[in-house]
Amino acid sequence: MTAVTDDSFETEVLHSGGPVLLAFGAEWSGPSKSLAPLLDEVARDYAARLTVAKLDIDANPATPAKYSVRGVPTLILFKNGVAAQTKTGALTKAQITALVDHHI
Repeated sequence: MTAVTDDSFETEVLHSGGPVLLAFGAEWSGPSKSLAPLLDEVARDYAARLTVAKLDIDANPATPAKYSVRGVPTLILFKNGVAAQTKTGALTKAQITALVDHHI
C-alpha cells in the first residue's frame, strides 16, 4: 500500500495511470487500524488494475479538507483523477471489493 501525503497527492492519485483507492485514516482510529489488513489484501488481489493508498489525516490536513472527509476511515475511489465514489466507516473486504469492482 502506498503512503500518500498532501504534497504527493496530485502525482500519486490525480495523475495516476489507473484507478486509485485512497484510504483516509488516523493512527488513533481503531477502525482505521482494523481496515489496514483488508486494504493490504485488496492491494495484492488487484495489483495489476488498482493502486491502493493511504493518507494520515493528522499529518496531512489539506487533502481531507478538500474532499470533505469528516470521519475515518473514509475510502475514496479515484478514477481518471476524479473522486468516483466515497464510503465512510469500517467496511468488510466484500464491501471494499464491490466498490472497486463497480469502477474498474
